[in-house]
Amino acid sequence: MKALVLNAAKQPLEMEERAELTPDSGDVVVKLKTAALNRRDFWITRGMYPGIVYPIILGSDGAGVVSQVGEGVESSWIGNEVIINPSLDWGNKQIAQADDFNILGLPRDGTFATEVTVPESQLHAKPAHLNWEEAAALPLAGLTAYRALFSQGGLQQGETILITGVGGGVATFVLQFAVAAGAEVWVTSSSEQKIDRAVKLGAKRGFLYTAENWAEDFVKTAGAPSLIIDSAAGPAYDTLIDLVAMGGRIVNFGATLGPPDKLEMRKLFWKQLRLQGSTMGSPADFEDMLKFSAKHGVVPIIDATYSLAEGNTAIEQMKVSPQFGKYVLTND
Repeated sequence: MKALVLNAAKQPLEMEERAELTPDSGDVVVKLKTAALNRRDFWITRGMYPGIVYPIILGSDGAGVVSQVGEGVESSWIGNEVIINPSLDWGNKQIAQADDFNILGLPRDGTFATEVTVPESQLHAKPAHLNWEEAAALPLAGLTAYRALFSQGGLQQGETILITGVGGGVATFVLQFAVAAGAEVWVTSSSEQKIDRAVKLGAKRGFLYTAENWAEDFVKTAGAPSLIIDSAAGPAYDTLIDLVAMGGRIVNFGATLGPPDKLEMRKLFWKQLRLQGSTMGSPADFEDMLKFSAKHGVVPIIDATYSLAEGNTAIEQMKVSPQFGKYVLTND
């Protein structure tokens, strides 16, 4: 097999020839057609992620064909077209993950390769309405978006929702899912081009968060949103506290700008707000996400496709976050 391997932080991935994989008991081998990148992969290559081990094959998202099964796995899986749920060892509680929860691609070798081993429990039929590239783009970002929006955010039809920093993989899925669910969707970005793309996907309008007084302009135009989905946090988080409606919810699935400078508790209790964290998702979330995507015909947005050998080029692109949607690697 071929694999892109990270041998040290801040170094390019190296293409290596490795022995063909053999599945352990309960596992399968998937011959990968496609894989997709996530922001997580970028942070790992920079050494800015907990629990990094070397060498490691990155990649949480993948789609392909089952080629081998381990002891205890039905042979009927062989030849099936599948996508992989990268949320490993979630545990038995829907409310939160177990202590040994982990994500495919660290510490377990991932999908930036021609094949991967995963537990049988992580397999799902490739969605019939998606091609190989689209199928690989769905799992991690789609799962994260679905849990943040529905399981944690409790989005209802007709609600006004604000999605900050649209353009990344998860935020783009949040946009698509919210539009499909019948919400009134608004977005922010630092790019007019990304706002235009979001409007074409069903957003009402967008605001440049780099503009002075953008939040005041938002309220004048759309009123106060009852739900905000955010992944940045950082110094401007208090703006979201001011912006969200009385009794509203703010769901964070990340904090790329670090912790807020302040959190005024008086605003929190006076406005009766709910600040909710969200990480990846449970097996039930993944199954519900697949059903929702199929029912509404949600097709992942692919920004660019690269060969496996061009994986470093895709990762370097993520330095400045130019993409709208997902980067995908192919083994064709």
